[in-house]
Amino acid sequence: MDPVGKQLLAVAEKELGYREKSGGYTKYGEWYGKKFEDGDSYFTTAPWCDMFLAWAAHQVGVQEWAGEFAATIQHARWFEENDAWGTKPEPGAIVFFAWSGSKSIGSIQHVGIVEKVEGSTIHTIEANTDGVHLKRKERDPGTIVGYGYPGRVEVAGKAVPGTPEAKAQAKAEAEAAYTPRHAAPGTDAMAVAPNAGVPATRTGSGARPADGPAISPDLVVGSALALAVCGTVALGAGRSLAARMPAQSPVRVRRRGKHHRTPVALPADVTPADLDSADAGTLVMPAVTAAVAAEAEDREFWGRVSTLEDDQDLRFWDTLHTDLAGVVPSGSRQDA
Repeated sequence: MDPVGKQLLAVAEKELGYREKSGGYTKYGEWYGKKFEDGDSYFTTAPWCDMFLAWAAHQVGVQEWAGEFAATIQHARWFEENDAWGTKPEPGAIVFFAWSGSKSIGSIQHVGIVEKVEGSTIHTIEANTDGVHLKRKERDPGTIVGYGYPGRVEVAGKAVPGTPEAKAQAKAEAEAAYTPRHAAPGTDAMAVAPNAGVPATRTGSGARPADGPAISPDLVVGSALALAVCGTVALGAGRSLAARMPAQSPVRVRRRGKHHRTPVALPADVTPADLDSADAGTLVMPAVTAAVAAEAEDREFWGRVSTLEDDQDLRFWDTLHTDLAGVVPSGSRQDA
């Protein structure tokens, strides 16, 4: 089967049953007039057997091999000019008819596409046949002028669609257009470091890039030692920093203390029992920085120390210290 004709048949099979509208209107003629004839309304109601094939070719992108014609004679001659004309029936071939039985291209009146061949019977799909239909037909070779083989048409730089060559070409084009996300440096980067990426070759004096200056073995060893030393220092600094990090968060959660020791006037709807019940709960302090937490702890410490000023024992020792501070040792007194 002709590889291009096979694709045209797939489109034609889906369009089976289409019938031209009142006045001879067809969607294929309207499309052709807009596409190729600057919207000329003549084509909207013109004979549409060949315009249907042009429309089908555009649906699958094979118009360069199948042709784009409204006139059957011109279409047949185009195949002939492209060395794709013959008289042997083949599925997928474009078949041209002359009702007079003439075998001259100039007498062609109708066109279709071959669906299958059974002996001398040619099974076709044709548009504008039996007056207004797109349907299947069975034809006798006596009315057939010849066949156009779209798969034999050569298009410069392009493989025939549907062939292994076309698939290989599409794959190669896709690979050529693909750029890896992590591609190697471009020519600008290579210009900065001309020996980057050049394989090293072995010589008696050590390794060197091909066609580049020799690299001293001492330089290689020294670089390796420097990398090891730097890595060791960095690892030690990291461990030291980790050792200074607190094992626990500086923000602590503490229970409420009994800080209702000083008699206060309670609101009418609050009782001491309510306060005791509140003391039994816990309060999660809001997340604060370590500096703010330390400041809060300092205030708590000195606040607790200040309460010791009312302690009787502390006042005694404080008074004793004051008295002793005013006594001068006897060995150090000087006579006036």
